[in-house]
Amino acid sequence: METLVSLISTLASGEALAALRRARMTAVLYGLAGVFALCGIGFLIGAAYIWLAERYGSLATSLGFGVGFLVLAGLILVIHKLTAGTQARRRARRRKADMTAVGVTAALALLPALAKSKGGMGALLAPAVALVAYAIYRENAKPGPQDKDPGAKP
Repeated sequence: METLVSLISTLASGEALAALRRARMTAVLYGLAGVFALCGIGFLIGAAYIWLAERYGSLATSLGFGVGFLVLAGLILVIHKLTAGTQARRRARRRKADMTAVGVTAALALLPALAKSKGGMGALLAPAVALVAYAIYRENAKPGPQDKDPGAKP
């Protein structure tokens, strides 16, 4: 049995090592491709500058490129601000759902032990009653549409 476990672990670690090598090589190749792409974009921007400088003059072309790049930077920042809030809310919802799932799982895991204990049903019913009471309190504590009328007198 030990030989089989040793063989399986060797195979698994060899596969993991091969996958790691492939991932490293892919990352290096993508990095090189990115560097060459940035160089190509830089040369294209330089060629556009030279072409426009011949047509409109170097000062006007420099001002145009400067304003254009500042506008692009501003757009990127605005888009980032808009999407960051949405992503933060999405992460908060996911975290809340995960914590709820962990709580339910823990409660279900403890349920048999609590049912067998001396407190038994009292230990199970007290938190349930408290939860229902809190839900009723929250429902009644919410301001209704009649409470939001600014012209109404108290």
